[in-house]
Amino acid sequence: MLSFSQVFKFVYTYGMKQTITITPIAYVRNGYHTAFAIPRQSSLAPAVVSSIVFTPEYASEALVRGLEQFSHLWLIWGFSDHYEEGYNKTVRPPRLGGKQRIGVFVSRSPFRPNPLGLSAVKILHIYSEDGVTVIDVTGADLKNGTPVFDIKPYIPYSDSIPEASGGFTEEHMQKKQVFFPEEPALDENIRTELTQILAQDPRPGFHHDPERIYGFAYGSYEVRFKADDTAITVISITSRSENHTPDTAHPDH
Repeated sequence: MLSFSQVFKFVYTYGMKQTITITPIAYVRNGYHTAFAIPRQSSLAPAVVSSIVFTPEYASEALVRGLEQFSHLWLIWGFSDHYEEGYNKTVRPPRLGGKQRIGVFVSRSPFRPNPLGLSAVKILHIYSEDGVTVIDVTGADLKNGTPVFDIKPYIPYSDSIPEASGGFTEEHMQKKQVFFPEEPALDENIRTELTQILAQDPRPGFHHDPERIYGFAYGSYEVRFKADDTAITVISITSRSENHTPDTAHPDH
């Protein structure tokens, strides 16, 4: 884990030069242990629960007092896996098949000049855990351990713009059927979570080999699957202590 108190800095000039250091107020805790298979946008896997665990400095209940009145949050967070790789002027979004390049500021690629992300999530519970404030949310597109730099309430009358244009993203991705092996028997909640994750086809947009096997870690499981134009077929689901499947990175660069 990078020291974000050291690397997330920016300088601005307004009358006199000042340096502002951005430090995490919280970290994400969930079952996404690798970048591969994380939904490419928030709210696409609403069955997955993540916890926003505040750091000791910001653990006071007073900082979130009144937040229970709201149903959703904006999270401002850092692409911790890609900070040292720098940024690309153009990227290849999966939505465009991973072949067409567009400007980085026209995408949500992690390879940005300032590697910050923005996600809208639904609030489930706000509570204290050993004296630390925790917010359980659904729909987060964030890896376990991701630093959160700020939270803001989602305000429907100003944040929702029904007439907005979505550019190249308006051609909605077709969700695929997901087939599981008969064994092992899965908890119904885990099955639902994996179905929502896999139905979006997490493969790089330029991969089309139906015989290639992909793998990722989720929670206490290692999942291996194949994919074709219409369906995802899970080959195996094993305990992470029994098997290790290497990560396949996000195809955004």
